Formats: sequence, structure tokens, C-alpha cells
Amino acid sequence: MGEVIAGLQEQTVAARRGLGRRIAAGLWLAAGVVEELRQYPRQRDALKQVLADGDLVCYSLNAFPFGDFHSERVKEQVYLPDWSDPARLQYTAHCGQILAELMPPGVEGSISTVPLGFKEFAHPAGFLSRCVDQLLALAEQFDQLHDETGQVIRLAIEPEPCCELETTAETLAFFDRLFQIADERHQLEIARRHLGVCYDVCHQAVEFEDIPGSIQQLSAAGIRINKMHLTCALHLEAPGENAAARQELCNFVEPRYLHQTFAKLRAAADSQERIVHQVDLSAALCLEPPEEFRRADAWRIHFHVPVHRESLGALSTTRTELKAGIAAAAALEYAPQLEVETYTWGVLPGEKPATLTQGLINELSATAELLANCPRADAAPENPPENRASE
Repeated sequence: MGEVIAGLQEQTVAARRGLGRRIAAGLWLAAGVVEELRQYPRQRDALKQVLADGDLVCYSLNAFPFGDFHSERVKEQVYLPDWSDPARLQYTAHCGQILAELMPPGVEGSISTVPLGFKEFAHPAGFLSRCVDQLLALAEQFDQLHDETGQVIRLAIEPEPCCELETTAETLAFFDRLFQIADERHQLEIARRHLGVCYDVCHQAVEFEDIPGSIQQLSAAGIRINKMHLTCALHLEAPGENAAARQELCNFVEPRYLHQTFAKLRAAADSQERIVHQVDLSAALCLEPPEEFRRADAWRIHFHVPVHRESLGALSTTRTELKAGIAAAAALEYAPQLEVETYTWGVLPGEKPATLTQGLINELSATAELLANCPRADAAPENPPENRASE
């Protein structure tokens, strides 16, 4: 808990002062911190006081990482426990209880979470059914929390490359199943109210998806985007012809986080686009890529890079897709909570801002400019970034 308070005071409050306006702090509270806050009311009061003293608000939590998100090796462990595990349900429900106390009145809250589980793990028979059961149980608990506190909290399931929910098509299929079962159990209303997605633009860009089309499909299916991560991925054009850029990409290989790498190519026979992937970025992939990766039109890498950067050395970013995503979100009939999510400062190679605070200020200033230039920016209020320094 002390690290959370210190991060808010040293980074988030400093960023708020640098920007000269009130900002929202999206917090990640590890399972141990959540239990500490539940057991000791004084700790909750201390957290609320820090937010108030710093002129910060909090209406969004990141309940994706369960344990230590800054250990030496996180990688695929970040997806555990998955949504078939009662520990995931309990942790998320407890996060909801904490958020209900932190939120200002009259503002809805959002909690992002894992995309059910990681595809590389061997899931037992009935895995998806168990996930559905637990998600509907959470919806019931959030509905009861609303009755008790008046606070509306919405879960935001975050599709991610190589996970059980990664593509828009998979997300549509799962929610169709979820809503059908909820309807059979007379839970459809609360399921639609409390269960939706966290749309991470970086993740869907890595999949080479049409971002506006994806957002429109979710909307047409009645799947609410409860939170939207404004994020950019790495992009490498014509990798087979650009050995220097692939060499530069080697600098992004690191041992802590998973960096799923996708390649888009055209099949020689029918000229249809195909997407191939490797679960993690590696030096071998960069220096001696397999044939399909070598002849690909482009690569995209799950590495959250600063949203104000169009390029990093010889590599470019998916900032164009981010702009398209912001415009598509602004056209919705409701306003998803927007959050800048760059957590890779500690492993980002090359030139960095002088301080983490300056990096946050750069990110928020660039986001404000993007929103101001959006055709309907007034329909999509900004929710500044998670307090990643406190994780």
C-alpha cells in the first residue's frame, strides 16, 4: 500500500501539477493490496485523502494483473488466475468494493480484466462454461453493490493477442454465448449493464484489424466498450528488406513482459491476406526470421510505446490506428472511459524522457491534442492514464 501512495504522490500528483488541470488516476491494486484495503479502513481513508489532496479522481481500476506486475519475469503469468478460477472472481469483486468507495458520486466506474485466459495454457473441458458462470456471478455481485451504494461499476474484459479472446470475431462469439446463457437464466439485463470490453487499440492493431470496423461491430452486437485503452504498438514495414530495422527491433527484446509479434502477408496462390504470429519477440525472430515472417508485408509487435510517437528510430508505430479508434469511439451513442496505458517505460530502449512524470505529461498532452482534433471529441471525455508508477 505504501508503494501505491508513494506513486500517486511522486508521479501522478506531479503530472497533474505539470498539466495544470485535474486528472483521473486509474489504479492497479495487486491482490495483496486489495486485501489490505478491505481489512483496514484507515488505509482506505489514507488512499482517499491522497487522491483528494492531489486533486485527483479515481473511477477506473486495472484488475488484469493479479500479482507482482514488476517482477523480473511476468510474461504469460500475468493471465493467471484465469476466469475459471474462483480467485479471479473474488479478487475482481473485491476491487469493485474498493472502487465504489473511491469513485466520486454520479460517475460510473470500470474495471479491466484478463481476456478469460491464455491460449497457450491447457484449459480443461468446460473452461468457457466456467468462465461464463463466474462472470455472471460477478454481474450479480456488481448489481447488488449498486443497490447498496448507488455506484454503477462495469467490468471491461480486455482482448489481447494469443489469449482466449484476442480477435473481434472471438469476442463477438463469446459475448453472444454469454448473453444467451444470461437470457436463459433471467440475468440478461444485469449482464449487459455490468459486462463489456476494454478495447485496447494497441492489441487490435497488432492483430491487423480494421479498428473503426471492429468498434462498429461490437456496438452493433450490443457489446459495450466500458473502457478504451489509447495505446500504440510497434510497426515494421517490409521486414524482409529492412535488416537494419530488424536489428533495431532486437533492442525491444526483454525478459519481463510478453511481446506477441504478428506478421501480415499475402499468400502466393490466391493473394488473400494471412496473419501469422509468434507468441513472443525474440532476437532469433529479428535476425533470422522464418520464411513467412521474412516475406511479410509488415510486422506488428505488442509493445506499448508512447502515444505521442509516430516513430522510434527506424521503426514506426500504430498512431494512425489510434487516431481512427478515437474517432470511432466518439461516434458511439455513449462515451467509453478513455485511458492512456503505457506501462513499458522501464523496459523501453533508447531515449527516454528525463523523468517518468515528464513522460506522463507528454502522453496526456498528446492525448488531449488528439481528442481536440477528433471530429466529435466532445463526445469522448478524457480519462488520463493509470498510475503505472504505483504498481
